Amino acid sequence: MKPLHILWQRLVSEGETCDRCRATQREVEQAVETLKASLGPLGLEPALEIRELDEATFREDPLASNRIWIAGRPMEEWLDAEVGQSPCCSVCGDAACRTVEVQGVTYETIPESLLLRAALIAAASGLGDDSPVTPT
Repeated sequence: MKPLHILWQRLVSEGETCDRCRATQREVEQAVETLKASLGPLGLEPALEIRELDEATFREDPLASNRIWIAGRPMEEWLDAEVGQSPCCSVCGDAACRTVEVQGVTYETIPESLLLRAALIAAASGLGDDSPVTPT
């Protein structure tokens, strides 16, 4: 099976993450299970990597938290989406955290449906065998 690499990263501080990232994690995990069933017959297997950002990295770039790459490209590229920001909560302090806008709708938590759409576009584009991304 060829891997379809999915990378998701978020801030983790003292073992905690924010509500937005916690909810996105549930969506990512559900999307990966759905993709296993959908892409398996096509010879593709989703390969999920989860990375933790420390507080120093987050403070330098709050928009790096709750970021997703699929087949080596940011999810928003697959969806022709825009990245934005909005105030978050507890763990993130007063930082404005990442949002994604797709067709005029802004998402703080990334829903399974967006992840599935982006992953299916990536799979259809024949990029399922790209190497994992190393974010900068």
